[in-house]
Amino acid sequence: MDKKDYYEVLGVSRDANEQEIKKAYRRLAVKYHPDRNPDDKEAEDRFKEAAEAYEVLSDTEKRRIYDQYGHDGLKGSGFSGFGGVDDIFSHFGDIFGDLFGFSSRRRDPRRGRDLPTELDLTFEEAAKGTVKEVEVRRRAACATCGGTGAKPGTQPEICPTCQGRGQVVHQQGFFVIQTTCPTCRGEGSLIHEKCPDCKGRGYQVVTESLKVTIPAGIDDGMTLRVAGKGEAGPAGASPGDLYVTCHVASDDRFERDGADLLTRVDVTYAQLVLGTEVEIPLVEGTMSMEIPAGTPVDHTFVLKGKGLPNLSRRGQGNLYVRLNLEIPTKITSAQEELLRALAKEEGAEISASRRFFKKFKKRKS
Repeated sequence: MDKKDYYEVLGVSRDANEQEIKKAYRRLAVKYHPDRNPDDKEAEDRFKEAAEAYEVLSDTEKRRIYDQYGHDGLKGSGFSGFGGVDDIFSHFGDIFGDLFGFSSRRRDPRRGRDLPTELDLTFEEAAKGTVKEVEVRRRAACATCGGTGAKPGTQPEICPTCQGRGQVVHQQGFFVIQTTCPTCRGEGSLIHEKCPDCKGRGYQVVTESLKVTIPAGIDDGMTLRVAGKGEAGPAGASPGDLYVTCHVASDDRFERDGADLLTRVDVTYAQLVLGTEVEIPLVEGTMSMEIPAGTPVDHTFVLKGKGLPNLSRRGQGNLYVRLNLEIPTKITSAQEELLRALAKEEGAEISASRRFFKKFKKRKS
């Protein structure tokens, strides 16, 4: 389904300031918060939709890209939406407790670390899009205990000291001091019978080959986000994400500027004057292009839609064809005579013949 306009989702104008955007999001988050709408799928979808809109419009760079290119422009920015409600609570951290007044019990501040990796692509792979495999060594949730660290058939016990908060509060006179719970060491739970496979850690180190979908038209240096494929979080907490930075090889035939391509074609003086037809390289294959008689040197033709797929908006970029006048360094005697006859016809002054200079050099030697 096509995504809704983020400004319409929040109910604000396109020139809304930061405070207006935050206020609009707060209103929707309060209205559709899962704690107020248990088991309501439509409310959950609205909650996720509003969070996605706020994430983009509250970020200066993401908002600039969105304003200029729309939803498609965000594909290469590392943001592809939220996987679920827990992902939203984890991403926004304390904003729900501090700004909205809701309990933050749903969020997971201990989510696993994000992992970076790199991927090399050929020019053709980036142009057409592909599916590549990347090998990642990471902490994954233990398959035996599901990441809880507890022996199958048992569950971690909520820490009786901190009641699952992982922090304890002490009051000393006028001061309130919050410290890590000494009983559970900040975990919020206690494991009495540890999982035999992960020894209570909740994770195992694995090496995985992950398939990454490369969108057609991706540019060098762009980063893709693979949700949930980072490090596993402690005690069953949400995993981090995998960020794949793509390195795209260059192509000798083209110079690239986003979705637009520039290619250079050598032509002779006679072809420019009389007109001709030349073969132009495309991303896939070639095509013939007519050069009209009397075309000036350095003229650039624009072939619309013959560039790369446009990540920022629909359609294709353009192919720019620039003509270079090819000057031969060696010519035959017949060619020289023809050129001299042409120069005489045009009334153009030229240097003495090459044969004269050859004779002059022989005399001096």
